[in-house]
Amino acid sequence: MKVSFLDDPVCDGCGIPFEFDQGIGALCPACMARPRAFARARAACLYDEFSRDLILRFKHADRPDLAKLFQQWISRAARDLIADADAVVPVPLHPLRLLSRRYNQAAEIARPLARQAGLVYLADSLQRRRATASQGGRSGSGRRRNVAGAFIVPSGHLRHIKGRRILLIDDVLTTGATVEACAKALMRAGARAVDVAVVARVRTSENQPI
Repeated sequence: MKVSFLDDPVCDGCGIPFEFDQGIGALCPACMARPRAFARARAACLYDEFSRDLILRFKHADRPDLAKLFQQWISRAARDLIADADAVVPVPLHPLRLLSRRYNQAAEIARPLARQAGLVYLADSLQRRRATASQGGRSGSGRRRNVAGAFIVPSGHLRHIKGRRILLIDDVLTTGATVEACAKALMRAGARAVDVAVVARVRTSENQPI
C-alpha cells in the first residue's frame, strides 16, 4: 500500500498540490476567484484507493484506534497551521449520527492533536443543529445547500471562540462545503480566523472550486 502524501508546494488557500513551487502564499485559480470563510486548508494525503480503505475502516468499521495514525499525519502536514492556532475544534456530528456511530471520527483525531500541541481543545463549542443527509453523490452546490445553516456556536460557548484562531479538524475534504459551513459559523461567533486540517482530500481541477 502506498499512500500519496502531500508535501509543499501546495495552494496556501485550499492545499491542492502544485506541480511546481509558485512562491510563498501562492493561491490556485479557484481560491483567487472565490474567497472562503476559512483562511487555509491542508491535507495529509490524497483520497485515493489506498487512503480510502483506512479512512472507511476508521469511520464505519469501529476502528477508532486509527485516529492516532491520522493525528500523526495531520501533525506533519499542517504543522504551520498548528503553530498559528489557539484552539482545536472537530467538525461535529449530529447527536443521532453520533449515537449510531458511537464516536465522532474528527474528534478522535482532534483531541490528541490538541493535547500534543498544547492547544485548547473545544469539544462542544461547534455543534451540528440539523441532521443533514449524507453528502455522498451530491454536486458541489448540492453539498453546500445540504449543510447551509447546519452548524452553530451556542451562546454559552462564544467566549471560547471569540478572538481565537481556530484549527478545524475533519477526515476528508471533497468540495469543502462542510468545512466552509463550519468556518462561517465560527467566524460569526467571533473567531479571528479559521484554518482547516484533514486526513485526505479529493483531487480537483485547479479551476474547480472545492
